[in-house]
Amino acid sequence: MTLLSIPSNPVPEGAHAGTIGASDGTALRFARWAAPATGRGTVCVFTGRSECIEKYFETVQDLRSRGYAVAMIDWRGQGHSARRLSNPFKGHVQSFSEYQTDVAAFVKQVVLPDCPPPYFALAHSMGGAVMLHVAHAGIEVFERFVLCSPMVDLPAPRTSLPMRGLMRMLRAAGMGERFIPGGNSELTKPSHFPGNPLTSDPRRYARNAAILQADPTLGIASPTVAWLDAAFAAMAEFRSPEFARGIRQPVLMLAAGDDAVVSSPAIAAFARRLSAGSHRLIAGAKHEILQEDDRYRDQLWAAFDAFMPG
Repeated sequence: MTLLSIPSNPVPEGAHAGTIGASDGTALRFARWAAPATGRGTVCVFTGRSECIEKYFETVQDLRSRGYAVAMIDWRGQGHSARRLSNPFKGHVQSFSEYQTDVAAFVKQVVLPDCPPPYFALAHSMGGAVMLHVAHAGIEVFERFVLCSPMVDLPAPRTSLPMRGLMRMLRAAGMGERFIPGGNSELTKPSHFPGNPLTSDPRRYARNAAILQADPTLGIASPTVAWLDAAFAAMAEFRSPEFARGIRQPVLMLAAGDDAVVSSPAIAAFARRLSAGSHRLIAGAKHEILQEDDRYRDQLWAAFDAFMPG
């Protein structure tokens, strides 16, 4: 299993990539990088919906320059991990618990045997939602969590009761594998930069679009009805105050001030309920803070450095 390298996004030196199998037989692509000589442990990076390992090569370099080993997976149905539908561009799972199965396989087969402790998690958006469920389940392999724009809730009206009811009704009618209403197979394109909700940095936006132009099989497009229904179910659990109080590990939640994809107020409210939680709002940033302009990324990394031990 190889990683895609293009001139604007070369593979960081020392990569080791391969495939593992989840407990249900799903093939998952992984990649890992050793720590520099003065290693500080391993940061496991968990991507958002529709993303792939290649999109985080710059993040890998940022982490390794800080002395960390890095390990990643492509979630099932994304990147070069296995896809279950005949249309591979549909983002689809039946339940977010499937992503927790991916994490368990990754930890058992890649992180524990091949990566130096201690272990930390850095997650974005959907990956942040998954890692909150992992932490709540009492899995203690990760000592600290840094969550960038975690998908705690969606902005209204997308998270409204009528929308949740519509997804449940469509799924019950056997339409779970269809695109959500208005969805399609279109991938990110450089021409879509003006007004995009992801980043204000045109260079990084074009770089990420170039990855999919070089290998469209790395991308996915709109989610299915079942995926969105599963996402609503996962986010509904976050509304209980007891959920946040059940997480014992330290968690840093970073929210983007101009986020139009997930709800920054919901992130702040959730962070306040954590027993060991910290929260930072990065004013002016859009949803993908790690893919943002340096003036926003610098604030993210300053918060990361202050939060991490040592």
